[in-house]
Amino acid sequence: MLDIALTIFYTFIALGTLVTVHEFGHFWVARRCGVRVEQFSIGFGKSLFTWHDKHGTEFIFAILPLGGYVRMLDERVGDVSPEDLPFAFNRKTPLQRLAIISAGPIANFLLAGVIFWFIFLGGERGLSPVIGDVLPTSIAEQSGFETGMEIVDIGGNQVDSWAAVSRELFDFIGTSGEIPFLVTYPDSAIRYELLVSVDDWLADEEAPMPRITLGLSPPFVLESLLVSAVVESAAADRAGLRAGDQILAVNDLPVVSISAFIQQISESSGQRLKLGVQRVDDDGASANVDIYATPESAVREGKTVGQLGVQLSSSVTYPDSLITEIEYGLLSAIPRAFEEVVVNCIMVVKSVGKLVTGNLSPKNLSGPITIAKVAGDTARSGWDNFIRFVAILSIMLGVMNLMPIPVLDGGHIVFILIEVVKGSPVSEQIQLVGYKAGFAMLISLMVFATFNDLMRPF
Repeated sequence: MLDIALTIFYTFIALGTLVTVHEFGHFWVARRCGVRVEQFSIGFGKSLFTWHDKHGTEFIFAILPLGGYVRMLDERVGDVSPEDLPFAFNRKTPLQRLAIISAGPIANFLLAGVIFWFIFLGGERGLSPVIGDVLPTSIAEQSGFETGMEIVDIGGNQVDSWAAVSRELFDFIGTSGEIPFLVTYPDSAIRYELLVSVDDWLADEEAPMPRITLGLSPPFVLESLLVSAVVESAAADRAGLRAGDQILAVNDLPVVSISAFIQQISESSGQRLKLGVQRVDDDGASANVDIYATPESAVREGKTVGQLGVQLSSSVTYPDSLITEIEYGLLSAIPRAFEEVVVNCIMVVKSVGKLVTGNLSPKNLSGPITIAKVAGDTARSGWDNFIRFVAILSIMLGVMNLMPIPVLDGGHIVFILIEVVKGSPVSEQIQLVGYKAGFAMLISLMVFATFNDLMRPF
């Protein structure tokens, strides 16, 4: 019960902050363009408290801080007295209206930039893309990858960290053909090309993990592999595995990596496995126990695989020689922070594009339940992870609001741009039809995303 309460609290903190910043962007620019703001509401539903400022704006804090709005004086919404017409939104120039509408998403990008700036003040760490392990029979092994190789280029783009490798591989999700890699051996400047053949790669996969799917992992020492959650009535639950158990061995062989463990479970559908587990009881005493579990069969990408029904978390250490550290000052962190904003914006746009074209499974579309879970998980894992999550969510909110769908900021921007081109506003009837269609689309997407949330094991 406490975990649920904390999850709801952190969700309200995250979404409440983002909505406030977004709406303040609209509010601040509207005021500077001479538009009268009648209401500034954070949240929906019953008002908890309200107050008015000297300009007559009513500020509202409602019971559900999961949204908000800024209501401006506008002839299209209600009657406006002749003396107030200069302060109406619809009477402003297209450029002014464009600035007011764009200010919300821009405020979200600025918030993300400030958060990343704060994070980078503590420095940045990266892990060189040196291959530590190639899973036997994996795509990577079949393509010629070997332990010790360093990946330097993917698809014509240079990579200098495993994070960059993951970003470049994302571009190939849903594609068919060959993924070109350039690799080098230790102490060699010679580059070798390796080609990985794919066919609709990971297009039907929920939460695709390109690097792991290839069978590549960096060199590391596994310190612990913990069961963080157990799905009720799944194979692990029936066998007696518990959240907090540390998995030490499978069939008396030590677990050396999370990917190797997952592969072994996947290849053991219907087979009884002996799991060596270290368990800590309520008194804090630990003991080694043996758990016998039989992975259930599931179909993924047309193949039958085994699954236990657990969520895993691991703790590893990497060789110091492969870790790069960069220190930033107050000023030098600014361009790096907004570079990170741009990179994440591009990733969100690519994700939306892949969803629309079918290159990314619609099962990856997440709703409020997943957002709440991630908010709670990141907060419990540390404030640095939580504020990074808030930054990324802020970017997602900004990008999604710029989509050219009526009722979203992007839809309003499209109508204004059409007005600039044709020299007169889009008719109110056409705008009304667009708003109704856009609203129906958003409701449909929300229902579908929530259905996806409910189908996921938590």
